[in-house]
Amino acid sequence: MRPIRAAGLGTATALVTLLACTPVAAAATDTDSAHDKGKERVITLIGRLAEQTRFPVNPGGAAAQGDRTAFRSNLFDEAGNQVGETGGTCTTTRVDNGGAEQCVVTYTLPGGQLSVQGMVFGNLIPGPPPSFDNGITGGTGEFDRARGSVHADTIATGTRRFTIHLKH
Repeated sequence: MRPIRAAGLGTATALVTLLACTPVAAAATDTDSAHDKGKERVITLIGRLAEQTRFPVNPGGAAAQGDRTAFRSNLFDEAGNQVGETGGTCTTTRVDNGGAEQCVVTYTLPGGQLSVQGMVFGNLIPGPPPSFDNGITGGTGEFDRARGSVHADTIATGTRRFTIHLKH
């Protein structure tokens, strides 16, 4: 399977996949410690895509089940300082009814990493990528045993806000 660079695709699917799964510029609000049992910690980030590559099942053809996208994004705090990055993959699981992708993403932040995964629906519908919620499946360092969710919203072309709700 030959990779196709996203810059050459120019399709709504590539842009939606790119935005649905990656952070783009960031604001950081952080409350409480992830290790305070029973407490919630909220971190808000905005990411900026650094690179993305699509691996289509049918190069040059329509979107298909099994298409994959690999990406990396830089994460920034509310002052515009880079505070980390993300990397992950999304796999198309459905092309009808607006499409669906299953994504696995790692957020690398000061103090450790967070693992996140879940479904993104509506990625093949023209227009701004849909908002989505994915689950935190684990972490390292200060995020060890973290649980919770990540909510993503498109706030501008190529820009997503990620609100991370950590529960410990």
